Amino acid sequence: MKIPEAPFRYHMFVFHSDGTIEQSNPDAGDPNTSDSNGMGAWATDGDKIKGRFVEIAADRTTRQFVSRGEISFLIQVNGNAFSGTASAIFYDAEGRPLRAPLAATLEGERVLP
Repeated sequence: MKIPEAPFRYHMFVFHSDGTIEQSNPDAGDPNTSDSNGMGAWATDGDKIKGRFVEIAADRTTRQFVSRGEISFLIQVNGNAFSGTASAIFYDAEGRPLRAPLAATLEGERVLP
């Protein structure tokens, strides 16, 4: 999946049939924090797929907690391709938002054998 607004634009998503999702991008994608994996859930919403996943970020130097990101998305599937939008909110260790929600666009295609 391509997410141009993310620190690293390329991600892999795995949508499991039980409604869980895994997201991954290279750990080196963000030079300041380690935020390479996310896990969450998805469900159909009419002819679209909605979901949310959570990723935890740590400081690369101190290895301390930086933030918890909650990313919600809505995508439209068209054959083996999909596109949509996402909104990300990041929280500090006490659960306070660190900044306003960030908007992102999503575009991808299914990995086939």
